[in-house]
Amino acid sequence: MMIKPAFLTALALAIALPAAADTVIETTEHADIAANVVADGLSHPWGMDILPDGALIVTERESALRIVRDGAVSDPVAGLPDIAVVGQGGLLDVALAPDFADTGEIYLTFSDPGEGGQGTALARAVLEGWQDGVAELADLEPLFSMEKKTGAGHHFGSRIVFAGDGTVFVTTGDRGDSDRAQDFSDTAGAVLRLNRDGSIPADNPFVQDEDAAPELWSKGHRNLQGAALDPQTGALWTVEHGARGGDEINRPEAGKNYGWPVISYGRHYSGMKIGVGAEAPGYEQPKFYWDPSIAPSGLAVYSGAMFPEWQGDLLVGALKFQLLVRLDRNDEGEIVGEERMLEREFGRIRDVTVAPDGSIFLLTDEDSGAIVHITRG
Repeated sequence: MMIKPAFLTALALAIALPAAADTVIETTEHADIAANVVADGLSHPWGMDILPDGALIVTERESALRIVRDGAVSDPVAGLPDIAVVGQGGLLDVALAPDFADTGEIYLTFSDPGEGGQGTALARAVLEGWQDGVAELADLEPLFSMEKKTGAGHHFGSRIVFAGDGTVFVTTGDRGDSDRAQDFSDTAGAVLRLNRDGSIPADNPFVQDEDAAPELWSKGHRNLQGAALDPQTGALWTVEHGARGGDEINRPEAGKNYGWPVISYGRHYSGMKIGVGAEAPGYEQPKFYWDPSIAPSGLAVYSGAMFPEWQGDLLVGALKFQLLVRLDRNDEGEIVGEERMLEREFGRIRDVTVAPDGSIFLLTDEDSGAIVHITRG
């Protein structure tokens, strides 16, 4: 997930967190880290962001939005749209607008019910009362909803990333139908790029192609469940689930095709070959891949003072392997190494967020999910 807005101060963050208990200390390649649970009892939390006073706003997949302050979990925030809670679908990502301090705007992705089933959708609203303990959403506005809805309960994506030019990226999955990822008239299996009001940027790569969806930025993705902006270069990075192996890190560029299901480093769950193999003309190669699959989810590009040794590295949560991965990048931005941390210490890692003071928050996707805070040990 993207690095969050920098209006949070270290003082506010310190005030927002309870004292550490049952801290896990681990020696990593560059530094000792200390990780402890600062809140729990969340039902399959999926996405989070940091409010100006250091509280966290967190989605629960089963259609609840909550504020976590001083370790206490609020009642559900009122005013959510209709949400189809089915399989992997429900309330998914949440992100504060870059100008939240002035506008109060937040953006949400969710599985939107409609004719034929459900599909990934994006909405924005104004978050009111968040400082007073009785928060609600006002002026809810749908911005995008996948046109082709199906009854499938998996591969919704989805993450929200604000770009420096005022646009917003939204990631989608192929909805369990791999052919949709290569159908350019379809917004499934894609990175989408919208203006903040939901309109189409005039410089989107397919905006002049009558046979392609104008929202498209890139295609050929299986199930994009992590996305982040590199604060140094402004480039978008994504992480997506493969099948049996073939989880990918990509840096999606305008108009490019990332191959699913024509090429993949994984195999079908049956063991059968996927497509034509690992590469073919016209399809982009991943910047990194995992085989076997770790089932990656949240993604952040590290930027902060707490772990200067990690500057620019990618942090990726893993569901199946229940760990946090650090992908080491060199001065040219290439991935040159991997380190695995906190393996099976806290459960399935769904989201990763870097706070302005350089500490790190994790969400665990469990029946009783937790927020884990990582600082220097």
